[in-house]
Amino acid sequence: QLYTHNPQSAIRYHLHFIQFISFNVTDLNQSIMKISSTAIALSFAYGASAFAPSVNPSRIGTPSTAASSTELDLFFMNTLKHKRAVSKVNKPARVKDSISEQEVRGLFELWNSALATGDSRVVASRYSKNPVLLPTVKDDPRTDYDSVKDYFDTFLLKKPQGTILDGKVHIGDGWATDMGIYEFTMGATGDKVKARYTYNYVQEDGVWKIQHHHSSVMPEAVDMGKPITPDEVRGLFHLWNDALATLDPTKVAARYAKKGVLLPTVSDQARTDFASIRSYFVNFLQLKPQGEILESHVTIGNNWCQDAGIYEFTMGATGKKVKGRYSFVYVFEDGEWKISHHHSSVMPEPTMPQAITEEEVRNLFQLWNSALATEDADVVASRYSKNAVLLPTVSDVPRTSYDLIQDYFVGFLKKKPQGEILESNVTIGHNWCQDAGIYEFTMGATGDKVKGRYSFVYVYEDGQWKIAHHHSSVMPESIL
Repeated sequence: QLYTHNPQSAIRYHLHFIQFISFNVTDLNQSIMKISSTAIALSFAYGASAFAPSVNPSRIGTPSTAASSTELDLFFMNTLKHKRAVSKVNKPARVKDSISEQEVRGLFELWNSALATGDSRVVASRYSKNPVLLPTVKDDPRTDYDSVKDYFDTFLLKKPQGTILDGKVHIGDGWATDMGIYEFTMGATGDKVKARYTYNYVQEDGVWKIQHHHSSVMPEAVDMGKPITPDEVRGLFHLWNDALATLDPTKVAARYAKKGVLLPTVSDQARTDFASIRSYFVNFLQLKPQGEILESHVTIGNNWCQDAGIYEFTMGATGKKVKGRYSFVYVFEDGEWKISHHHSSVMPEPTMPQAITEEEVRNLFQLWNSALATEDADVVASRYSKNAVLLPTVSDVPRTSYDLIQDYFVGFLKKKPQGEILESNVTIGHNWCQDAGIYEFTMGATGDKVKGRYSFVYVYEDGQWKIAHHHSSVMPESIL
């Protein structure tokens, strides 16, 4: 089909294919090579006209699957580039009758050159068919081409180049070992990292390949841990706080370690993975929080540190300030400090029972009575809590909102009432209290006196005692 509709691309495809085969199969049978050469010659001899269609070209549409010459060029050039790189790093490792210590050391340079290509396939080609790679920063042994390549997919992002600082070579019958200390310079960051290494080389298909590669961090450096000062530990909070300022839950969640645990302030659910941590901040960030550490206590360990104390948030959406207790445990992960554990809780003392005496409970009535004396319905309604219920004396309608409560007192205050408790029974609970009994009102507008039964239930809300429930009824015997 390609010959029919795009003869020039067909010739180019054929030439690339012959080049591809010739490059990969170095010991092709001579007769095959002759056939290939003949095919090339015929292609040039006939030219594009040899492949002209035998039907009217106007009746033939361009096939949707036909590859352009550019696509073919890119495919084959990329493939050849990869194959040439593999050949370049493996060709010098072809087996000779014997191998010297210098040549064994040169095998490391071939591997290092493979790193410089930035192509994990080229690096993986330096390993034998049944390799064992124990990498520096991964727990999993890599025992085949795919797993070796997978490791270098990530490692090569750092653009590493290695130098052997100290090494010892042993040569056996068909094998060689090089072990010692090497140092890598990470081109992506400029960091330098030392490690211990062992390479075991074997002869495979006429080439020296890495059968075993064990790389480990310097043990004394592990014992010392990543150095960090107390001030730097406290500074880690600002990285998290800056992430809050972006209002992007993904950026906040990225501040947590891979196995981070978040016990948040206002959610019962423990968050133990990226998705659940991010989900919490989707809602929390709507408050536009910005934090400040008020009290900090730092502990530093081996590659971990802790900051625990008290912080205060200013909610940009409301202006509200909220204090909380915090614990941050940080671990050094993938080259930076991340939050491994974050526990945030409300300050416990405000949740303790607010102390109040029986006499103080009775005096709460006087606050309400003083509000009546202002003859301002809004002042009276403000004595009730946010979710208050008023069952008034002379209205069938329960009043369950500020507006309904205020509406009731617009009419009642026209009588200019002032009350007095005649009989009181007090109960005190956890941040609530109750006063129930009999009161009597003198109506200043008429001089009438009216007795009634009352129940006040008070709750401690926003730093003061408010009426959560008020039930007032006429004396039943007078109406029976």
